[in-house]
Amino acid sequence: MFKLSLLCVAAVLALASQEAHGKMTCKLPQVQIPDDWITMVDPCTKKMKEQVQEELTAAMTYFAMGAHFSKDTVNRPGFAKIFFDSASEERDHAIKIIGYLLMRGGLTKDISQLIRDPQPLSEAWTDGLSALKDALKLEAHVTRKIRDIATTCEEPGRDGQDFNDYHLVDWLTGDFLTEQYEGQRDLAGKISNLGKMLEAHGALGEFLFDKKLLNEVSI
Repeated sequence: MFKLSLLCVAAVLALASQEAHGKMTCKLPQVQIPDDWITMVDPCTKKMKEQVQEELTAAMTYFAMGAHFSKDTVNRPGFAKIFFDSASEERDHAIKIIGYLLMRGGLTKDISQLIRDPQPLSEAWTDGLSALKDALKLEAHVTRKIRDIATTCEEPGRDGQDFNDYHLVDWLTGDFLTEQYEGQRDLAGKISNLGKMLEAHGALGEFLFDKKLLNEVSI
């Protein structure tokens, strides 16, 4: 143990000396890791990497919605709250997908292309109803992309090779699709109720709807 400690101290002193003379060179040897554990095939890995971008684009769009309804000229804190919450959820989805790729060995290289400057799909909305409709369209788009991953990874491989990735498909349907479907139904209900309130009360209907959102009252 003592000899090992001396070796560590010597190594640190040597590196410090190299840095002082402008010759700092510290490189670790490339470790050869067996790749037998990496069983995700390229089509699935590619789709999952693309989904990270989809989730981040959705997050940025919801951030834009939250910022829009937070402006003093709009002042709809209830709408801002639900959209900022949605942005956090989409960001968390991206993190979960990255975590899954890491677990399956799908991010051992080429990470630089994983995130490519996601931009919001829009930056302004005429009213709360149009924003909710855009949110529902966005969720439906994300859902189709997730279903597309499941479809791709359930298909038999080329040349008769079967790469049906049961674990990935089960993970997506269990962790993502149920939440997507529930979210879509919730947005559809909000659109229905807000539309009726606008028809009956005009601008006052949106004001009251916003207060219910802010107070987390079931709508």
